[in-house]
Amino acid sequence: MPVEFLTDEQAAAYAAYRGAPSRTALERFFFLDDADRELIESKRRAHNRLGFAAQLTTARYLGVFLDDPADVPPEVVDYLAEQLDIEDPSVLKAYGERENTRLEHVRELRQVLEYREFAEAEAELREWVDARAWTTGEGPKALFDAAVGWLRERRVLLPGVTTLTRLVASVREAANQRLWDTLYGMLGVGQRAVLDSLLTVPPGERVSELDRLRRGPVRVSGPQMKRALERVEEIAALGMGAVDVSGIPPRRLAELSRYGVDGKASLLRRHSDARRLATLLATTVYLTARAVDDALDLLEVLIATKLLARAERASAKEKLKTLPRVERASAKLATAFQVVFDTTSEQVDTDTGEIAPPKEESLEGMWAAIEQVVPRHELAAAIAALFELTPPLDSDADEAWRAMLVGRFGTVRPFLKLLVTVVDFDATPEGEPVLAALLSLPELMGRKKVGPAEIDTTLLGGSWRRLVLSAPHLEPGTVDWKAYTFCVLEQLHRMLRSKQVFARNSSKWGDPRAKLLAGEAWQQARPTVLASLNLPGEAGAHLAARAALLDGTYREVSARVPDNAQIVFDDGRLHFAALEPEPEPASLLDLRAAVNAMLPRVDLPEVLLEVMSWTGADQAFTSVTGGEARLKDLHVTIAALLVAHGCNVGYTPVMGGADPLKYGRLSHVDQTYLRLATYRAANAALIEHQASIALAQAWGGGLVASVDGMRFVVPVPSVYARPNPKYFGRRGGATWLNMINDQAAGLGGKVVAGTPRDSLYVLDVLYDRDGGRRPEMIVTDTASYSDIVFGLLTLAGFAYAPQLADLPDQKMWRIDRTADYGAFQDAARGRIDLARIERHWEDILRIICSIHTGAVRAYDVIRMLSRDGRPTPLGDAIAHYGRIAKTLHILRLADEPGYRRQIKVQANLQEGRHALARKIFHGRAGQLYQRYQDGMEDQIGALGYVLNALVLFNTRYMDAAVTQLRADGFDVRDEDVARLSPFVRHHVNVLGRYSFQLPDLPGGLRPLRDKHATDDE
Repeated sequence: MPVEFLTDEQAAAYAAYRGAPSRTALERFFFLDDADRELIESKRRAHNRLGFAAQLTTARYLGVFLDDPADVPPEVVDYLAEQLDIEDPSVLKAYGERENTRLEHVRELRQVLEYREFAEAEAELREWVDARAWTTGEGPKALFDAAVGWLRERRVLLPGVTTLTRLVASVREAANQRLWDTLYGMLGVGQRAVLDSLLTVPPGERVSELDRLRRGPVRVSGPQMKRALERVEEIAALGMGAVDVSGIPPRRLAELSRYGVDGKASLLRRHSDARRLATLLATTVYLTARAVDDALDLLEVLIATKLLARAERASAKEKLKTLPRVERASAKLATAFQVVFDTTSEQVDTDTGEIAPPKEESLEGMWAAIEQVVPRHELAAAIAALFELTPPLDSDADEAWRAMLVGRFGTVRPFLKLLVTVVDFDATPEGEPVLAALLSLPELMGRKKVGPAEIDTTLLGGSWRRLVLSAPHLEPGTVDWKAYTFCVLEQLHRMLRSKQVFARNSSKWGDPRAKLLAGEAWQQARPTVLASLNLPGEAGAHLAARAALLDGTYREVSARVPDNAQIVFDDGRLHFAALEPEPEPASLLDLRAAVNAMLPRVDLPEVLLEVMSWTGADQAFTSVTGGEARLKDLHVTIAALLVAHGCNVGYTPVMGGADPLKYGRLSHVDQTYLRLATYRAANAALIEHQASIALAQAWGGGLVASVDGMRFVVPVPSVYARPNPKYFGRRGGATWLNMINDQAAGLGGKVVAGTPRDSLYVLDVLYDRDGGRRPEMIVTDTASYSDIVFGLLTLAGFAYAPQLADLPDQKMWRIDRTADYGAFQDAARGRIDLARIERHWEDILRIICSIHTGAVRAYDVIRMLSRDGRPTPLGDAIAHYGRIAKTLHILRLADEPGYRRQIKVQANLQEGRHALARKIFHGRAGQLYQRYQDGMEDQIGALGYVLNALVLFNTRYMDAAVTQLRADGFDVRDEDVARLSPFVRHHVNVLGRYSFQLPDLPGGLRPLRDKHATDDE
C-alpha cells in the first residue's frame, strides 16, 4: 500500500520545530500560567527549571517530549527564561548532562499532565480518522495533519511518522472502498448495465455516451434550448434519480461526480466494478440536477438577451427609422392646428382690453385658411401616418417591443412542451398563477381559436391586455395565444429570478425556502449559531441598544461638526471634501527604491516552485481518483499547468522534453489534480504562510478585507457569459468577484456571469473563503451596496464599509422622530421602524443562521427577499435593521477622515492586485476562452493561486530586504514599511521564457541583489 504521501522535508518536520514559532504561537503554547509555575518552581536549579519548562511547553506545542533540549529554538528559550527570571538562558545546556533528570521530568509530566501513549488512543483515533475520511474525502496529507491535531488536543504522545502515515493511509483507503461498495450495493443488475453502457462509444460516434451527456449547452438559441431539455429528459430516463443516496455524505458524492464529469471514459473503465459504477452513479445523480440547472440557465439568458432585450433594441431601431416621418407629420398637424387656434379664437387687444370676434366664424373660412399653409390631402396623410406610427393613447412604453416580441414565437415553439414536461416546477402562492398559466400553454399551441375563458386574464398587465385581447387581426371572441405565451414567459423570467417559481429537480433554481433551517434542525442549531454570531433570541434589548448607539453617535458627531472642515451640508444633503493624497516622504521613496532593487530576478515558474518548497502547497493538489500514489516531480507539472492557465497561454509554451513537461503528463495532471477544491486548499497554505511574515503583519492584521469584481471578456459562445457593452464590447463576459485582505492575500473568489450587482454575491464570497482569518471589516464599492445586504452583513458579524460614491443622494435614518441632531437634522429624513424588525426577528434569525451554516446561499436568500425590485415584508425588516448600520457608517465617514482613508487604501490595494492579475493573465489578449462555468472557475482559480504565490514570494523577499537594510544602518521607518506594496513585478518574467529548474537554496532564499543595482544588472 503506497503511504509515501509526505515529502522528506515534511517527514523531517513532523513532531519537530520548524524554525521559531510565531509570536502568536509563543503566547498560546509557551506562556506559563500559575499551575505551570508551581510545577516548575519545585525544581531547584535554573537549568532544571528551564529544561522542565521547555519539556512542558514543547509537549503542548509539538505533542512529544524532547530527547535533546538543544533542539528548542533560541526564541523559545529566551521567552521561557524571561518568564522564569533566569538571566542566562544558555544554562539550558547543562540540562542535558544528566539523562536520568530528563527521564524523571518526562515521567512526571506524563503523570501530572495526563499524557497518554499512542497505543492507548490508537483505536479511538482510527475511528475518528475513519469518520472524517468518510464524510470529507480529504487527501492523505490533510488527514495526517488533522490526526496530529487530534492527538495534540487529547494529550496523546505522537507516534513515529511511519506509524501515523500508515494508519491514515489504511483507514482512508478503507473508507474509500466502503464508499464505493455502498453505492455499488444500491444498484440493481439492470441499473449496473445501464451505467456501464455510458462508457461505450456508439457506432459512428467519436465520444462515449457519458462524454455526450456531460456536455451542457453553450449557444443561446431556441434549438439549443430544446436540446438542453432533451438532455434533461435523457439523463432522467436513466433512472438514477430514484436511487436513494441521501445516506452518502454530500461532499463525497460531489467529489466522485467531479471525477466522473472531468475524467476520461477510458480511465473510468480501468477501475474495479465497485469503484467504476459508484463513480458513474454519483455522476448521473449529479447530472440529473445539473442538466436542469443548465437548461434553466439557458432559458434565463435566452429570455433576457435573445428575446426581451433584442425585441427592445429592434423596437428602438424601428422608432428611429420612423422618427423623420413622425416629425414631418407632427409639424404639419401642429401648423394646421395653429391656424385653427388663431382664426377661431376671440382676439384680445392687450392695450385697451377690447375683445374682437374671431377672424373666421365659419367652418369653410377656417378650412380655407388651413389649406393656405397645409393642403387638406397632406393633412389627412399626416394624421394617418401618426395613427400608424404612434401607439394609442391608452398604450404604454412597452407595447412596441412586446408586439415585436410576438413575432419571435418561432424561437420558443420548439421547447415549450418539453419545458413543462421535464422540469418539475413549483411555486409560492404569489407565483402559482404564473406557473398554472405556464403549464397550460402546451394545450393552446397550434390552435386556431382560443377564447378569453381559456387564459388567465389577470396576468395581462399594461400593453399585454391590448396585445392579447384586442389585437387588430383577432376574430371576435378570440385571443392572441402567441402574445399570451410571451406574456407568461416574461413573468416566468421575473418569477424564476425572485424564486417565486422554482424547479424541484434543480439545485441552482430550486426553492431556497426549502433549504432554510426549520423544525428540529433549526432548534438544534439555533443556540450554537446565535452564540457564534452574538445575537440574542429576543430582539427587544438588542434593538434598544442599537437605538441608543445610533442616537448617541448622531449627537457626538453633530457636536463636532463646527470643527469638522471635511463635511458641508447643501440643502440638507451631506457632502465630503476630497481626501488629499497622503504625501510620500523622501524616506519612503528611498526605501521603496532600495527594496525593489534588491529583489532577485526570476521566471514565474521559479516563483511557483520556490513557494511550493516553502509551504508544501503542492501537496494540496490531490488526485480526484482518491489514490495516494504521486507522480515523480509532480510539483514541476503542477507549476507548468499553473503558468499555462494563470498566464492564459495554454500548454505549448510550457511543454518540454522532460517527462514532467510532456503533453500527455500535462493533460493527465490537469484533469486529475487541478480543480477548484485543490486550488482552494493550496491557497490556504499560502495565506497561512504569508500571515506569519513580519512585513505582512506591518501591513495589517488580516481583519480588513475588500470584495471587488474583475471583468473578463468571454469571446466564445457560452451560457455563462452575459453582455455588457461597457465592459465587454460586443462580446459576452464574466466577472471574478474576489476578496483580498489588508495583508494583500487573496482569500477567495467566485466567478459569476456578466456584471450582476456585487451585492448579490458578497456574503457568499465571505463565507466561502479559501483560508486566512475571518475578516471583521468589509470594504466594497457602491455597486455592492443595498440596505438588505447591510442588514445581513451586520447580522453575520461583519462591519460593512462600502464606498458611497453617491453620498449626497444617500438617505440617513433615525429612530426617534423628535430628536434634534443638529446639522444632521435634515439629512436624517428616513425613519427606522424597530417594531417591524421585532415582528420578524425569529425569521430574521433563521435566515442568517441558515446562511451561516451553509444550508442556503446568500444569493438565493437576497433574491427571495425582493420582488420586482421591492423588498418583501421580511426583506424590508432586514433592510430596516441594515439602515442602523448604514447610518452609523455614514456618520463615521463624516467624523473620521482616517476611516475614509482606510477604506480608500484597502480599495486601492484591490486595484493593485487586479492590475497585477492583468499583467499575469496576458495570453489571448486577456480574454477567457472557457465555455462552461466549471472551466471558468478552474482557470480563474489558477490565476488566483499564481497571484497569491507571487505576493508571498515578494513579501518574503521584501521582508528579507528590509531586515538587511536595517542591519546596514539604512533609514527604515515603520510608517514607510507599512506603505510598501507586494504587487511589484519588474523582477519577474511572465513572458515567453519559462524555466522549471529550482536552484539550490542553502539558506532557504536566493541572495538579494545590491540596493544600488539597476534593471540592466
